[in-house]
Amino acid sequence: MLDAAFPIHYIEPVFRPPSEAESLIIPLTDGCSWNRCTFCEMYTAPQKKFRARDEAETLESIRCCGELYGDSIKRVFLADGDALMLPERRLLNALEAIRTHLPGVRRISAYCLPRNLAKKSAVAVRHLAEAGLTMAYIGAESGEDEVLSRVSKGETQASTLAALDKLGEAGITRSVMILNGLGGKLLSDQHADHSADLINAAQPEYLATLVVSFPKGEERLRAGFPGWEPLSVMELMREMERFLSRLELKRTVFRSDHASNWLILKGTLGADKQRLLEQLRAAIADPDHARLRPAWARGL
Repeated sequence: MLDAAFPIHYIEPVFRPPSEAESLIIPLTDGCSWNRCTFCEMYTAPQKKFRARDEAETLESIRCCGELYGDSIKRVFLADGDALMLPERRLLNALEAIRTHLPGVRRISAYCLPRNLAKKSAVAVRHLAEAGLTMAYIGAESGEDEVLSRVSKGETQASTLAALDKLGEAGITRSVMILNGLGGKLLSDQHADHSADLINAAQPEYLATLVVSFPKGEERLRAGFPGWEPLSVMELMREMERFLSRLELKRTVFRSDHASNWLILKGTLGADKQRLLEQLRAAIADPDHARLRPAWARGL
């Protein structure tokens, strides 16, 4: 039974990208169908076990939101971590309901796992774009296959690039995330170099970097990545410098301002590449006078 006051039933905790802070979150699924990445703690709570939401309930929630909010809703985020694993038919039905009952919506976005997009044809992805899906967030994490294997990502550089190309060809805006420090001390250079190679090949519209963090401890990651050691703040900045130096982008909005980041960097690549590198190198040369985020202010 839906609550008349707010007709969407959420299963906490609910996650969404920082840029979706003002979006209406509509869950089509709960949890993540892969949920094996050893660096990720987002969907480890027992109540977040993966399942597809009941379609009739979802469509009714959208209709009720339309009655409550009319055309005042401008953005929608399709949750949870894996909405695009649903069949094309179900996704098209949800997009049609949003278009019908929430006519003010101008952007519909979702997280996207490359492995699930591989199961959809280019034609199917184009149908989703035509129905209103405008943006997909892809947690690439790394472009280095050894890092991806050791953290149980279930992807390779090639599989991630294939998904990014498929989205781009359909006209869907792509926002890619790379995890600074994911390779640890052992694979830091390879992680930086091959992540840059992936981004250069894809030329995404948006790129973000976060610092790998483990609020619940590092045991899960270390089990599949023996010898993994976290990078110091200085090593994280040097890895970032290596990554940025290798990027050759035409027009990608870059953000390294997530709460996990020590140094805030913002710009457009490639126009602002030199400025960002100068800012980063100044912080490396004189960290005591750099405007680093204090440890107490950092988090996920």
